[in-house]
Amino acid sequence: MQPPPTQPLVAEVTETSRLEAFSDGVFAIAITLLVLEIRLPSTVDAGKAGTLANALFQLWPVYLAYVTSFLTIAIMWANHHTMFKMIRRTDRSLMLLNAVLLMVITFLNFPTVVVAEYFQKPDAGVAAVFYSGSLLVTGIFFNGLWLYVVRQPHLLEPSITMSNARRVLRQYSVGLVVYAIAMGVAFFSAPASVVMCLLVGVFFALPIRRRAAIVE
Repeated sequence: MQPPPTQPLVAEVTETSRLEAFSDGVFAIAITLLVLEIRLPSTVDAGKAGTLANALFQLWPVYLAYVTSFLTIAIMWANHHTMFKMIRRTDRSLMLLNAVLLMVITFLNFPTVVVAEYFQKPDAGVAAVFYSGSLLVTGIFFNGLWLYVVRQPHLLEPSITMSNARRVLRQYSVGLVVYAIAMGVAFFSAPASVVMCLLVGVFFALPIRRRAAIVE
């Protein structure tokens, strides 16, 4: 008897469409989780006039943390989309790196809650270090994803030159520098640290050419 024919091996390198679709879903969930943590303080007395306005104003640290995290995740999603326009194919290592990136992005909801809760308390500095440090770790994995692709040029679109790929990497590294500085600033001023993290999101919201002019 003839042995049954063996199945052909599945190529390790595949298209990116499924990875992008999965990533978009995770980004959407991560952003949605942020707003679920915005709640009125339990001390609000609904039967007493004048307490609601004050309670809403007192939530300003929550609003600041929410806007910073929302903008950060939204810009990362936009840059992730732009990144995969330059990537033609993916492999197993790239998929795993992307999965780890998504893991740390979904984790950002927790440090956002912590920094909002402790913003005006004695441990505000610790909370800000935890928050900016979490963003730094997220940035490291985002940069690591692109760095892996740069070192695997066969995954890139043929139109993307190595000089262009490295230029993008230099732009992405700006976030790492500012987040690291924000961690140090947090020991002296929690608000300044969070504002620095917010400015990173503003920087990456700029058009690519404007960012390139600033970095280079």
